[in-house]
Amino acid sequence: MNPTHVKLLHKAQALDRSGKAAEAATAYRAFLRLQPGHASAWADYAGKLLQLNRLEEAQQACDAALRIAPQTLSARINLGCVQMRQGHLNEAEYQFRSVLMVDSHRFDARLCLGECLLNKRDLEKIWDVLTEGIPQGSTNAHYAPLRPRHAELWAIFSTTLYEAQQWEDAEKACRAALAIDPHTFMAQANLGSIRMAQSRFEEAEAFLRRLVADHPQEEAARLLLITCLTRIGDLASASQEISKAIQRNPTSLAVHNSVTGTYYNRGRWAEYRAEVERFRKADPTSAHPDWEQGLVDLLFGNMPQGWERYEARLRLPPESKQQRSFAQPAWSGGSLAGKTLLLWAEQGLGDTLMFLRYLPLVKARGGRVFLEVQSALVEVALTCAGADVVIPKGATLPPFDLQCSLMSLPWVFKTELATIPADIPYLDVPETVPHRQVLLECLNQAKEQTRIGLVWAGRPGYGRDFERSLPAATLAPLAALPDVAWFSLQLGKQDLPPLPNLTSLAPLLENFADTAYVLSGMDLVITVDTAVAHLAGALGIPTLLLLSFQPDFRWLLEREDSPWYPSIRLYRQPDYGDWKSVVARILNDLTQGT
Repeated sequence: MNPTHVKLLHKAQALDRSGKAAEAATAYRAFLRLQPGHASAWADYAGKLLQLNRLEEAQQACDAALRIAPQTLSARINLGCVQMRQGHLNEAEYQFRSVLMVDSHRFDARLCLGECLLNKRDLEKIWDVLTEGIPQGSTNAHYAPLRPRHAELWAIFSTTLYEAQQWEDAEKACRAALAIDPHTFMAQANLGSIRMAQSRFEEAEAFLRRLVADHPQEEAARLLLITCLTRIGDLASASQEISKAIQRNPTSLAVHNSVTGTYYNRGRWAEYRAEVERFRKADPTSAHPDWEQGLVDLLFGNMPQGWERYEARLRLPPESKQQRSFAQPAWSGGSLAGKTLLLWAEQGLGDTLMFLRYLPLVKARGGRVFLEVQSALVEVALTCAGADVVIPKGATLPPFDLQCSLMSLPWVFKTELATIPADIPYLDVPETVPHRQVLLECLNQAKEQTRIGLVWAGRPGYGRDFERSLPAATLAPLAALPDVAWFSLQLGKQDLPPLPNLTSLAPLLENFADTAYVLSGMDLVITVDTAVAHLAGALGIPTLLLLSFQPDFRWLLEREDSPWYPSIRLYRQPDYGDWKSVVARILNDLTQGT
């Protein structure tokens, strides 16, 4: 090779080692203009482009390397990383596994495969991938730069397991991370969260206080401690930690959210409003105070002002919401004659089901109405009057003139308590139900018994799921009800309640068409606040809804009925975390026939 070319390659490699990605990429590109047949340089160039998030160029560089030398493993790893960032997880997994088939000791490929499997939520395979990693205690210099990343992946894995409510495995993953790097903060913090999830509060508090002392600069440690103290009910100590957190970082959004969450969950409205105003002054440009105050307005039934303030959520920064932008203007309620409106699902499945009720009102304004919803809800949404076209989220959108979030429709129509659209049912069972026959056979086994469907836990990973979900064993007193055929509609890995004649239908509920069919066959549904509650309410099924001490804004305060769903009766915790009283009241009411 020409000495000048060699010198240029060495310059690129030196810039690469020094962490100067942009300069290194420029140097690699200059070298490759002179030596276009150098496969490893193309692979290294791809790595720098990947760091700079220039994904298309990185893929082209990987392709160039592999055309020259198909066994260039670093190019195949980088290509997998590009595909992973693009969301092509199956293709990425193939690239990483093909590298390991050639060289099982390529630990960089193993870590990338672990990250890919984490993104796929393939929890079983991750154990095998990560445990076949660096031997414990290894001091091999080749592995040294990879050890922190290995520990980090174990910590991220522990978070995934925690969100799936697999507490024991989550703790094992934390221990694995700390065995590699005892200073992995995420793993330490997760151990505290796991203790709280298991209701080991005294142990969790002691652990988190040590964590705060050992990591005084880590804001997350103190926020976890505040959460722990709140759940214990030690609001005096929580307030002390809140003061310290605010003093350290008065404009921190994470601190602010922790503080408002503490006061919201305990119904401390004076303190809640004071924190909202404090943050408004600390960060006058933030949309959070208006949005948060809107939630409280709605909770108290002050709807006109609440919906107006709730629109501030659309001005929140990208990291605080699901970012969505359109070139088309937002619809504010005017005539749609001669125009096409796109209504789009902004938040969760339950939110979409709840606000589909506005479709007939929208259609009455004229024009064409396109409805974009989560793919899981398409079949159910088709049963709602008002949409000309229903589009699964992520599909290519046809041309339209105006757009509006489903969550903004209450504001558009100036909704008040007395004008909530509550013409129930507004949804129906879809014509196509994949498991109709098998489900019918299961339901028919009840014969003359009362059919009651159960959901006692929400979606793992939802930030407040620990508040709305209850242990299955808490439902045990309901076994005293005579002549009941119980049906579990609970999805995910969950223990079943100790109830007689209990049939789990979860394996057959592959989509909401199946769920709607099952709900239509129930005499009663008992559920926590999940999408099932909204679907049951929209179908007009008699439903008992179990609510945590401070519920979501849509359920208001103190009421036993819901103006949104006439067929739903609300059962609220009398105190924070008290599900036993809720179940006892349900048993009493069902026994007395009230």
